Amino acid sequence: MTFVETTIEYLILNFRLTFLFSLQVEEETIGQTGPWLQDCVVALSPCSDLLVVAREQKAVFLSAKWHTDDSGREEMTLDVAWTGILCTEEGECVSSCVCIPLASQKRSSTGRPDWTCVVVGFTSGYVRFYTENGVLLLAQLLHEDPALRLKCRTYEIPRHPGVSEQHEELSILYPAALVTIDGFSLFQSLRACRNQVARAAAAGSDVIQPPPLTYKKWGLQEMDTVVDHSSVGIMTLCVFDQMKNASILGGFNASVKGNPPAMSQYVAVGGGPYTGFYYAVEGSSQPLLSHVAMAVASKLTSALFNAASGWLGWNKNKNEEDAAQKQKPKVEPATPLGIRFGLPDSRRHGESICLSPCNTLAGVTDDFGRVTLLDLARGIAIRMWKGYRDAQLGWLQVPEERGDREFSPSASLPRRHALFLVIYAPRRGILEVWAMQQGPRVGAFTVGKHCRLLYAGYRLMGVNSVTSQGWQLHTQQVCLLDPITGALRTVNIPFHLALSDKKSERAKDMHLLKRLTTILRSREWNILENEAKIVLLDIKHPAIKKQALESLLSNKNVLVSCLTNITSTLYDTLKQQDPEDVDAALLQLCSLQLKLLQLYTDIQQLPDWPTGMIDELSRVGPILQRYAQLTSRPSVSFAQDSPDSPMTAQAFLSQMECTEGGELKVIRGAETEWNHLGNFLFWGSLCGKSPLHKVCDTLQQAGVSPQQLLSLLLSVWLQREKEVLQKSEETVRNLHTLLSALSNMKGAVEESWDSQSVSPWWQQVRSTCIQSHNAAAALLAAFVAHRAAKASITSHADSKLHSEWEAVSLELEQWVVCVRQLEDVLVLQTLLLVPPPQGAAAGTAAQCSIKTLLEGGTGGIADNVAKWVFRQNLAPQRLKEILQETEDKDKDLLLAVCQRFPHSLSPDLLFAHCCWEYVVQWNKDPEESRCLCSAVEHLKFISSPHIQLGISAMMWSTFIVKRFSAAAFLMEKVGKAPKDRLCRRDVGMGDKAVTSFLGCCAQLLQILMEADSAVEEVSPPELSIEEAWCGAEGPASIAELALEQRGVHYPLVQHHCLLASLLNAAMTFSVKVKPLSLFDSKVRELHRQTHKYNGCPTSPGSPKCADVFLLRVLTGWVQAIDDPSSSASGTEADWWPALCLELGSLLQVNPDILRRHLVCELYNQGLDPRAEEVMLEVEDKDVLGSQLLVLTGQRLSFSLLHSQSQTQAAMELLARLPPTLCTWLKAMDPSELRCPLVPLSHSSRLVSRLIEILPENHAQYSLALHLLEAVDAFTTED
Repeated sequence: MTFVETTIEYLILNFRLTFLFSLQVEEETIGQTGPWLQDCVVALSPCSDLLVVAREQKAVFLSAKWHTDDSGREEMTLDVAWTGILCTEEGECVSSCVCIPLASQKRSSTGRPDWTCVVVGFTSGYVRFYTENGVLLLAQLLHEDPALRLKCRTYEIPRHPGVSEQHEELSILYPAALVTIDGFSLFQSLRACRNQVARAAAAGSDVIQPPPLTYKKWGLQEMDTVVDHSSVGIMTLCVFDQMKNASILGGFNASVKGNPPAMSQYVAVGGGPYTGFYYAVEGSSQPLLSHVAMAVASKLTSALFNAASGWLGWNKNKNEEDAAQKQKPKVEPATPLGIRFGLPDSRRHGESICLSPCNTLAGVTDDFGRVTLLDLARGIAIRMWKGYRDAQLGWLQVPEERGDREFSPSASLPRRHALFLVIYAPRRGILEVWAMQQGPRVGAFTVGKHCRLLYAGYRLMGVNSVTSQGWQLHTQQVCLLDPITGALRTVNIPFHLALSDKKSERAKDMHLLKRLTTILRSREWNILENEAKIVLLDIKHPAIKKQALESLLSNKNVLVSCLTNITSTLYDTLKQQDPEDVDAALLQLCSLQLKLLQLYTDIQQLPDWPTGMIDELSRVGPILQRYAQLTSRPSVSFAQDSPDSPMTAQAFLSQMECTEGGELKVIRGAETEWNHLGNFLFWGSLCGKSPLHKVCDTLQQAGVSPQQLLSLLLSVWLQREKEVLQKSEETVRNLHTLLSALSNMKGAVEESWDSQSVSPWWQQVRSTCIQSHNAAAALLAAFVAHRAAKASITSHADSKLHSEWEAVSLELEQWVVCVRQLEDVLVLQTLLLVPPPQGAAAGTAAQCSIKTLLEGGTGGIADNVAKWVFRQNLAPQRLKEILQETEDKDKDLLLAVCQRFPHSLSPDLLFAHCCWEYVVQWNKDPEESRCLCSAVEHLKFISSPHIQLGISAMMWSTFIVKRFSAAAFLMEKVGKAPKDRLCRRDVGMGDKAVTSFLGCCAQLLQILMEADSAVEEVSPPELSIEEAWCGAEGPASIAELALEQRGVHYPLVQHHCLLASLLNAAMTFSVKVKPLSLFDSKVRELHRQTHKYNGCPTSPGSPKCADVFLLRVLTGWVQAIDDPSSSASGTEADWWPALCLELGSLLQVNPDILRRHLVCELYNQGLDPRAEEVMLEVEDKDVLGSQLLVLTGQRLSFSLLHSQSQTQAAMELLARLPPTLCTWLKAMDPSELRCPLVPLSHSSRLVSRLIEILPENHAQYSLALHLLEAVDAFTTED
């Protein structure tokens, strides 16, 4: 056992204690040669987070902090938190000290202390309590003698049933008295004092003195001198011991109580006797409260006159406080406590006593240099060590590790605990560890002669059986402080050292395995290598030794040289042993790992490649350059995922395994790990940094399968596509060399390969290229493999006597097809990588390969291009122009793709797939009516009526008919154009989108009718595919599905078109109508079908309703002509009158009625030129003349009678008019005119037209003549 085994962590003290505690008196400094730390009072918190060093009046508090050294390593250090003078009384000095961590009361606490209280005893008898920052919380004079020792006892979870639960307490030893303070009340008082000090500091007020503590004081009788003590705790005697003590003390007639009393046991050491045992029966002495009661009464009296906060509102004025400070507190007398028994030795004087954690044993040191082990229950000395002058003691209680319980015969019982006594002999500079009670010495370490052994003997105060559930109390039991190096070392002992049977060997091995894990955390490689060798060689069991070796090999922090040396040492040691005693699996593991480490080292240390010999790359240069530009855009990735990150030896070993035949096999894991391994093996060679043949020779000697090496080479080639394209000439040359070298390895191309079949070796290359989405790298790899395969096949044929033409052509034909396909994929992928214009629909570019295109079926290529057209937001007309032009660079790519796929991307197929792509996108978001309009426009450009008919029928049945039916029923139910809310509820889109949707439906049905009429005149087209892509397997293309569609019933489609036009008109002009009421009851049930009906659904339901509807539509169109916000405005909407006439003919409405109404509406709107054009088509001129005569009278009436700017001439003209005409004008209502302010020239022309169309025998002909005279006269006057 070495010292490193027990020393786990170091806390560096980054201060100079000698400087802080340099003596002020010059005489004391002269000639001082002794250790300065031995003259100081030192106390360490059991959590190792606070260290207190005091001498005479001065003290320094050091708290734990994380510190980063120059090398970047983090370590825990103790920094000075406070330094100053503690003494307040004249002449007093620090005599003892203890650091008590207080537990947190928060529910989220896991066992760390809330804060630490520093308790300091003085020679004046005062005991003062401080925070970690030196703030005084509480001070109390308990006795007028020096406080010799302060000791604390905290709560411990009972390990066995029947063990009495010990209460927390603080004990203070004086030369003739022992004071004990209850831990619970002390904990509450300290928390309250700390809170009150914090509130006073925040408010800027004075700190209010708290009331004194309650305590018990015992006067230790019948001992000459007392220098140290231990408070063992409450104990209860068994019945036999109770009767024995009663008979000894009371004689034969002594009476014995029924229940043995509970007693507090105290053990004191000193002189006369050497050790004394005291027992205080619980309840025999009440706490001392006399001066407490006086203080309470005084403060309550003051509280009646001062309404201040603090301790129960207690405040005093300054004079009273000064008086109280000058008056010395009253000290209560001690309760005498007689000694029960002792260990008398008149010449021996005890110096210190150290209580064990289990409260059953204690170690006592004396002035004879002896260490005595006491059994406190029996009151006897059971063991003694000599030769330990000025010894310092400590205890270690080690629980049994969970892994050790599996090998223990008492595995079902609670965990065992081993007890060790730690003895530090400063005279010899040695630290020893002894097993209890009669165990051997299990460890001895050489340390400095001026150290201090720090043993607290307690944990956190404020913990009980409830709050300690689930806590992990992180405390140290024994620490050694070295003032020379400033190191604070913790001592840990493994449990197995307390065992004496054979199973301790396995427990020791488990401990060594844990110790190896701890060693691996260190980065001092020289120490790590030596210690790891010792640990591996010390482990006895082969299974644990194998586990330790695997743990060492999997650690990422260990250097390769260190791994090689350790594994080699272990391998040599195993070879020197008897073969029967060596585990074969362990020996094979060492041999394999050494082989892999040597391979890793060889690859890592390959020399650089000489420069020169750069071949030119002459194929596909322009398209490769364009592809490289599109793929070189910046992207974000994590640093650990970078392919340039170095590969550790541990990662290399984890991907290798050895077969039973001794060959190496690469483990195919995750894709990233596989690519990382390929980068490590081949990227240096591909870049020209390593000699190519040397790499292949090294890998072949290692015994790696050439097929796996080929897979790794191709994976790194395809993964590093961007770097490959940057230096394409050099990398292609190196790839050709590597691929040729791998092909010549044994086991690559089988010697028994049948020349009539395809080589599995080259088929592996083709399969990888076919599946790759990196088009450029795959094409370059195919070029190289094609050339290498041709050379290999030629040499293979030359080695035989007979001709091998069939085998050569079969293999090379496969490569010709593969290269052709990869060139097509490269051009197509370059097109797909072209980014969309700003503002267009976003989306990632599609990734294609030979495999995905073949699996996509005969329409996969056209489908990818259609998606690109949608992303580019190309208008159908623009797409048609592009197919005939060569202006734009990106459009040149589209032409190049179409030239490479003349059959798959014929115009009809491309427009069909674009139409389908747009309607699919519209179905995802029906509010985007632009997509449906574009789909209809693409449909119009399909020249084949068969494909056009099938696509139209598929669009109608798949996407349109349900929404169309919902819109028709909704309008029939509402009786007018529905509002936005109703449209969204029933149709799934807003009212504006519904209007556009119905217009597209009418156009779609119109295209369907035209295609149905033309299919009989044209033969169906024959769909074909390029020869290189004949192996496509997958779903049928849209064109193939279109050709399989059944024909439609023309009259029924016409019925649907009529209904769609009516719905569109009603939505466009907000006309009130029930659209289905315009048809008979039989026709209303057919709006869902387009191909199942035997009759002719064109009979109207109510012609009167139809003509009213059409007249309203015409009125709405005329009103929308001058409205820029209307969708029916502009020259592109002039088709509405013709549509209404066509609808009127289908609904059996007289077209002349519609024309006359349109003429009147145009004149009413003031659009006289348009009205004159339509007037030429009216047949019944008489009726039209009568209607226009009234409109003319309204215009003249407005000008003469209702205009606000009437002139004198107009009034005189009105007076000269004939009475009949004047009366008729006054009866006219100009408010019916939508545009009354019409130029007089237009009205004069209108009257002239009236004279022309009205016959002379017409009843109103004379009135028209009078109007003409009046208008002419008004024009002349104006």
